[in-house]
Amino acid sequence: MHKISSALFIGIVVILFLGYSLPVKAQLLFQLPTVAIATVTGTPAGLVITVHLDQEQINVRGGPGTAYPKVGVLLPGQQAPAKGRSQGGLWILIDYPGAAGGMAWVYSPLVDVSPGELPVVEPPPTPTPLYTPTIDPTLAAQFVITSVPTHLPTFTPPPPLALPTFQTAATGPVAKMPMGLVIIVIASLGIFLGLFSLIRR
Repeated sequence: MHKISSALFIGIVVILFLGYSLPVKAQLLFQLPTVAIATVTGTPAGLVITVHLDQEQINVRGGPGTAYPKVGVLLPGQQAPAKGRSQGGLWILIDYPGAAGGMAWVYSPLVDVSPGELPVVEPPPTPTPLYTPTIDPTLAAQFVITSVPTHLPTFTPPPPLALPTFQTAATGPVAKMPMGLVIIVIASLGIFLGLFSLIRR
């Protein structure tokens, strides 16, 4: 046991002596790590677009216009490197790995662009539709509604109004007799006949 501890002590002394006596380059060899150190490589800074936070999501298209197919979406706050712009500046070309060629277009009013100047990029050709819509003239004629002219109703005047006419009383001596006198005569005749029948009983 005593021999092991003395040998260990001698070994430590030798290592310390060699460490101080070796050149600096040799000491660095002993200090180098055995694993590779990751290095951070930066990409050159460029213009970046940022989607407005008030948008639910925005469409990413294959060209600068709604006639081009949609190739993906960007979410609120999402960023992408900007590469160019359309002639009027309404569409911005961005790096988008999901699109053909790794680039796509976004509508500029929906994003913020970092300060800087974007070059004007020639847009891709407008895609041709897979089919050309045609209208069957026979079928279209069935839906054409022609208004039939109607004549206005003619006004028929009403027949003349017939007013009732009353015959005037006959002229003669009876008509000239006062009505009160006729009543008195009839009443007197009735009284006279009543008295006469009473006397006969």
